[in-house]
Amino acid sequence: MIRIEEMYKTYKMGTNEVHALDGVSLHVKPHEFVAIVGPSGSGKSTLMNMIGCLDTPTSGRYYLDGREVSKLKEDDLADIRNKKIGFIFQGFNLLPKLTALENVELPLVYMGISGRERHRMAMEALERVGLGDRVHHKPSELSGGQQQRVAIARALSSQPSLILADEPTGALDTKTGKEIMQMLKELNASGKAIVLITHDNGIAEQAQRVIRIQDGKVIQDSEVA
Repeated sequence: MIRIEEMYKTYKMGTNEVHALDGVSLHVKPHEFVAIVGPSGSGKSTLMNMIGCLDTPTSGRYYLDGREVSKLKEDDLADIRNKKIGFIFQGFNLLPKLTALENVELPLVYMGISGRERHRMAMEALERVGLGDRVHHKPSELSGGQQQRVAIARALSSQPSLILADEPTGALDTKTGKEIMQMLKELNASGKAIVLITHDNGIAEQAQRVIRIQDGKVIQDSEVA
């Protein structure tokens, strides 16, 4: 599903160059649950942006489902993001004036799906995460865990093959964080590939495989015992 070859991302800082990614190579199989872990400044956020087609590398190749996407233009990248990747963020990224249902429907609007079909797909996604009775609630009327469930439903609504989760438990208490991790495991068991970005070793080790990144380089890639 994901194949990255010798990926570099370089930023100019005055007269200096900073290598946010320094020759990263990795792969993720279909239906795999992989955690990418590293401290602040390690390059994991930059790598997440590359995997999510939110940015392009300075050099190197990125293949998603067999297609090289590392050199595509923004319109093509946006199309891939809409159709193939579901995003879950630490801060939920819900629009406060929209209901749970409307938040989940939003990416489907961009895909040009009709109103009736959008409603059906969004309801199905919300019911899947146990929020069928909260569809008309706004984010301020939901707990942190419920907001993250709405965010997961939004990620699922377009039926992507890849879920990209950026610190999905970072804003939650321990109990709720465990519930969200269990939900991600269940999504993986249902056939979704999941790439989890985290700085927390305890969270990372709940995945099937852990890729450790430091100073823009992969320093370890191992299966979880």
